[in-house]
Amino acid sequence: MTAKRPLPGELEPIERASQDELRALQLQRLQWSLKHAYDDVPHYRQAFDAKGVRPSDLKSLADLAKFPFTVKSDLRNTYPFGMFAVPRERVARIHASSGTTGKPTVVGYTLKDIDTWADLVARSIRAAGGRPGDMVHVAYGYGLFTGGLGAHYGAERAGCTVIPMSGGQTEKQVQLILDLKPNIIMVTPSYMQVLIEELNRQGIDPRSTSLEIGIFGAEPWTEAMRHEIETNAGIDAVDIYGLSEVMGPGVASECIETKDGPVIWEDHFYPEIIDPESGEVLPDGEEGELVFTTLTKEALPVIRYRTRDLTRLLPPTARAMRRMGKIVGRSDDMLIIRGVNLFPTQIEELVLKHGQLSGQYQLVVTREGNLDAVEVRCELLPAHAEADRAAVAVALRQRIKTLIGITTAVTVGLPDSLERTLVGKARRVIDQRRK
Repeated sequence: MTAKRPLPGELEPIERASQDELRALQLQRLQWSLKHAYDDVPHYRQAFDAKGVRPSDLKSLADLAKFPFTVKSDLRNTYPFGMFAVPRERVARIHASSGTTGKPTVVGYTLKDIDTWADLVARSIRAAGGRPGDMVHVAYGYGLFTGGLGAHYGAERAGCTVIPMSGGQTEKQVQLILDLKPNIIMVTPSYMQVLIEELNRQGIDPRSTSLEIGIFGAEPWTEAMRHEIETNAGIDAVDIYGLSEVMGPGVASECIETKDGPVIWEDHFYPEIIDPESGEVLPDGEEGELVFTTLTKEALPVIRYRTRDLTRLLPPTARAMRRMGKIVGRSDDMLIIRGVNLFPTQIEELVLKHGQLSGQYQLVVTREGNLDAVEVRCELLPAHAEADRAAVAVALRQRIKTLIGITTAVTVGLPDSLERTLVGKARRVIDQRRK
């Protein structure tokens, strides 16, 4: 796709700041955030005291490594409002995770926090090529999930017209895209695949719609999926990153002119990469677990939050701030199969590179005696419905063995045989070992 290049005048001054200016701002804001957390959140006071550190110990950005990490269980253990740094009456909005593995994580925002969030999502939309007057179809879920409302407020702040569709109702999604003619869609990449399939089912060329830009987030996706979506839908596909514990969508976002990894909005979030095992801070460029400290959040400051996302920090290109590499997986999603580390995105890449398979897949993990086993379930594209499924399975199994180094079972189904995600994130891994 040919990207619309943003004019330099459309960038905020901080997006063009020198490294010295940016680092000075980060240090000032980091000192404020540490003091705010220590003074106003009992959990942080106890955690800092246990580590023997005080906010005043931060003299340089490197000193942040002295401070304790925050993990998801800290938010669950203080459920519902124990991590808030302002009186509950000052909290203007509450979001929460789904809580599928226990109590949900509850996050709160002051009016100023919501204002900052809208500004950063608007900045992200502009980085993706969006302009005032553009029409944005928001197909992220609304409600406690941060995706829908985060995208909505940001698109309005960017001067766009918002279609608050939310998730599900795939046929209605397609109808509104055809009738209202939005030029931007904000959605999970896996659900974009579903919309492309529905357009094809209705005999409509997905490349013929009004859509020009897709801003995709809420789940890891590969360069292979980007290529497939851009080719099949005729759009520019850009990556937006966020998580509710840190803010929501808009913590980082790709620039359409480079599409070389989401730019972290470092004036509001300080990133680190650590060794997932030792917790040691790694140099830029090395792969490890992404950690964030918020610099401006009032209601819920988070200090050194372990995201579990595995990536690396890359030098600035289109903006003055560092970028994230593509997320290769999550430290808590990594499967160890007979001694080999396996991430779902590795399978996704091989499935998408096979010309006869759709982008849908699932990994079913079982235990055979004392050993784990993986079955890869995938499906044929409608255009290849008559293909020899056994031969396709053998070819994919051999590719997985050669390139990843594990032996898997592969089941190739007919077109549309795998379940689709209609709301939220795709279910890629079915772990039956604990049943």
